[in-house]
Amino acid sequence: MDQRFQIFLLVFSIQIFSIASQDDAVLQALRSQWKNTPPNWVGSDPCRGNWDGIECSGSRVIAITLSSIKLTGQLPSDIVNLSELQILDLSSNPGLTGSLPLSIGNLKKLSNLILAGCSFTGSIPDSIGSLVQLRFLSLNTNRFSGRIPPSIGNLLNLYWLDLAENQLTGTIPVSSRSSPGLDNLVNTKHFHFGKNQLSGDIPSQLFNPNLTVLHVLFESNKLSGSIPSTLGSVRSLEVVRLDSNSLTGSVPSNLDNLSGVKELYLSNNGLTGPFPNLTGMTSLNYVDLSNNSFTASAIPSWFSTLPSLTTLNMEDTGLEGQIPTSLFSAQLQTVNLKGNHLNGTLDLGSSFSDQLQVVDLQKNSIDGFINEPRYTNDLILVDNPICQESGVRESQKYCSISKQSDPLYSTGPNSCARTPCSSDQISSPNCKCAYPYSGTLFFRATSFSNIINPTIYTSLEPLLLLAFQSNQLPVDSISLSNPTRNLDNYLVLNLDIFPTGTDRFNHTGISGVGFVLSNQTFKPPDTYGPYIFIGHSYNYFAGSHKSSSTGIVVGVVVGGCVLVLLLVIAGLYAYRQKRRAERADKQNNPFASWDPNQSSGGIPQLKGARNFSFEELRKYTSNFSEVNNIGSGGYGMVYRGTLPSGLLVAIKRAQQGSTQGGLEFKTEIELLSRVHHKNVVSLVGFCFEQGEQMLIYEYIPNGTLKDSLSGKTGIRLDWMRRLRIALGAARGVQYLHDLANPPIIHRDIKSNNILLDERLNAKVADFGLSKPMGDADKGHVTTQVKGTMGYLDPEYYMTQQLTEKSDVYSFGVVLLELLTARNPIEKGMYIVREFKMTMDTTKRLYNLQGIIDPVISGNELIGFERFVDLALSCVKEAGINRPSMSDVVKEIENVMELAGLNPNAESAQTSENYEGISKGFDHPYTNDSMFSYSGTHFPSKLEPK
Repeated sequence: MDQRFQIFLLVFSIQIFSIASQDDAVLQALRSQWKNTPPNWVGSDPCRGNWDGIECSGSRVIAITLSSIKLTGQLPSDIVNLSELQILDLSSNPGLTGSLPLSIGNLKKLSNLILAGCSFTGSIPDSIGSLVQLRFLSLNTNRFSGRIPPSIGNLLNLYWLDLAENQLTGTIPVSSRSSPGLDNLVNTKHFHFGKNQLSGDIPSQLFNPNLTVLHVLFESNKLSGSIPSTLGSVRSLEVVRLDSNSLTGSVPSNLDNLSGVKELYLSNNGLTGPFPNLTGMTSLNYVDLSNNSFTASAIPSWFSTLPSLTTLNMEDTGLEGQIPTSLFSAQLQTVNLKGNHLNGTLDLGSSFSDQLQVVDLQKNSIDGFINEPRYTNDLILVDNPICQESGVRESQKYCSISKQSDPLYSTGPNSCARTPCSSDQISSPNCKCAYPYSGTLFFRATSFSNIINPTIYTSLEPLLLLAFQSNQLPVDSISLSNPTRNLDNYLVLNLDIFPTGTDRFNHTGISGVGFVLSNQTFKPPDTYGPYIFIGHSYNYFAGSHKSSSTGIVVGVVVGGCVLVLLLVIAGLYAYRQKRRAERADKQNNPFASWDPNQSSGGIPQLKGARNFSFEELRKYTSNFSEVNNIGSGGYGMVYRGTLPSGLLVAIKRAQQGSTQGGLEFKTEIELLSRVHHKNVVSLVGFCFEQGEQMLIYEYIPNGTLKDSLSGKTGIRLDWMRRLRIALGAARGVQYLHDLANPPIIHRDIKSNNILLDERLNAKVADFGLSKPMGDADKGHVTTQVKGTMGYLDPEYYMTQQLTEKSDVYSFGVVLLELLTARNPIEKGMYIVREFKMTMDTTKRLYNLQGIIDPVISGNELIGFERFVDLALSCVKEAGINRPSMSDVVKEIENVMELAGLNPNAESAQTSENYEGISKGFDHPYTNDSMFSYSGTHFPSKLEPK
């Protein structure tokens, strides 16, 4: 159809139907420039056509809300012609790139501009200062660079200003005779500028008594100079975060005036002078002054006078003398005073709070402890004289750092019994299988430290549900899970939102739910502080409609063609139904046409893997007897079997209800059958018959690396053995990246997925989440986030763009595990952050003796510093700054040669030759092994592995 004929039909249509929307052309331009727009974006009239995510008043577009639908493309300049637009919410679409239109200031009626969690770049246009009706400006979690436009100071109606987590540089702008500044924003409640590269002094002019700001979040920048005393004049403040900058000088004494401040973060700066007196900050819940250079002094008395204080962080602040017993009488949850010069006898007294969970006094000079009445929660006195006395170190719990499992929380069922769900469905708290809308809540300044307490989250859940349902959104229930604190001391929570009346959301439901969170309609309790929500792209939309290439002329069909059209449709429908039936049969059994004597049909393209019958496997496992059951997991049971050749195998048998589709199963075994390397677990075969899905692997007798590090197997791993294991695992991952065909990104590298054979050779296992990379995917591929908390690459988590460097990050965490034998996350503390905060490159072993695994701490650790440097290079925030796996292999080889080891030498003949008699350890495939199927996407309900 040529262009002139289309124009003729369009004019004819306009005359017939009297459609006169002024904004149609702009929406058509958006549809043509964006990919993955809603499927009902058809026809010529978005308003009368009720396009998903588009709200109109008459024929004018007033709102565009398209959160988390995998939009890709750029924001075209045509959008500035939507002169009636009031709301633009494109949050959580990391495929949106490019710069903002310079003429964005033409949207004079815009009140909400929400672009959080996208990938926009370039400078923030100065014209944004012309949006005088703007109340919400959320540009956080993008890649904006350049300076903060001073023109933002013109936005006198602004309530929420969030520019955090970008690459902004320069100083904080304040007003002058010729230019506005942020000090004009007297009605703005939120200044969120954290995690940028802002520099220079914090202008004293920025703060004045007329401001009504609640949250000042400037953390993790490059700000210098002193804290301006004018900050003490802003009596409305509730949260102040100035941590992780380069601030110097004394803390202004008038901060004591801020009686409404609940959270005060001043840590990781160069502050000097006397300790501030904060007696007047009577609302203070959380204070962190750690890692500054205050004048040495005794513990200030005001610590114990604050009635609401729950968390006191004073690590490495110059405190000295004895700890007063009165300190522990407040309602404290966490006391961190490690790295100071405290001495004498520790006496917690008889009235310490029931809430007191952690008292960390590492690296002081305490030589005694009175424990009456007995304190049973976490007390850490490692690296104090009391723990250097003969017999005390071994007998007292407080002289070691206990290894605990990750803090887990997940919303439980609401008085119902959950049943297994198929595919990517998840059982909701109301025990209904559905496809939830998932994302992550980041609370940037919580006033509590005990994140393991379930009652915290049970108070949050009903408020979230009420926020959705009171806005008439189709939400049945919500689930929270996996609370952690990240490197920035944010509380991170996974959120799953389940639809009501159906098993999936449509585009309208996702847009509405996303807007309630991105627009701050949901108000959490004050103890949680400010938050942001980053949603994950939703892949399970309901109510899709096929678009038409000639949608612009819908309704202009001549009546005489209707009958012919119906006949054609009837014929096509019959043909399509036949093909659908054939396709369903093929999906149910993709191997149905497999004749082992031929090379056509549905034969899987296998290399070395065999198709076993169900009867064969029943025989090899003695009818899947209990004695041969060696483990279980979310996927099903694992059995040991013996083939007629005598080969021991591990048979992973999926339970009913957890099996994947036939085509997906076929694709998985085709992928696994191509993987052949001595440091990768081999697939021996599979079974797909009688409703069964089974994978048969080589049997690995010594279980997981995690089991050995925890002492479960009884195998002692010294420094040299750990180097060999690191090298073997690295070679396995390098093979997947560089030599497998097609290349494979594992996506779930962790110590649970590295197995040790009879000679303690490392083998990479579990490809349930692996992603093959075709030529078109080189560089990165956008995908649902999958992985395990603690090992997950934060860049992949935020952008959903997967690269080989995501595996490198996870491998770096494994290297830190080899050094510490700790879980990646313990008591809410992240191992990566612990290393970065503790290490001092000017000292022996980088000052890490306190967190090194005691099994190796007494050995000569040749090459230790280079190993640490390698691990930390792997866990750098930006993937581009991480080494490749081939570089990782080369560096581990260099460390081994430095330690006098031959990287290519064989390992011990058997694990028994290396203290490998495993203390009754007979079942290596436990819930923590490679056979705990990790098929649910992160961050939905990740079951403990």
